[in-house]
Amino acid sequence: MMEYKGYIGQVEFDDEADIFHGEVINLRDVVTFQGATVRQLRKAFRDSVDDYLEFCAERGESPEKPYSGKFMVRVEPELHMAVAIHAKKEHKSLNAWVHDALELAAK
Repeated sequence: MMEYKGYIGQVEFDDEADIFHGEVINLRDVVTFQGATVRQLRKAFRDSVDDYLEFCAERGESPEKPYSGKFMVRVEPELHMAVAIHAKKEHKSLNAWVHDALELAAK
């Protein structure tokens, strides 16, 4: 993984083409980059992010921010109830309980 200006790039190596290629993964927009060496790959990643930001500015649009911190999760009613009960037992809101569970799981 690579990080630049809050954008995260995921990289793979294509053995047949003998090249690294990557994509910015924390955007809905598609931003890709590639390079034959690590140095070229890093530069291409930064250039792609900068190009994306420039493109947005030229169009008068705000660039998509890497995640807003909000998302909706759909679960079956039984799981919803079980999670709500656990949250109440811990004197937490459902949102706080889910936040803590996700934070723990992401470590």
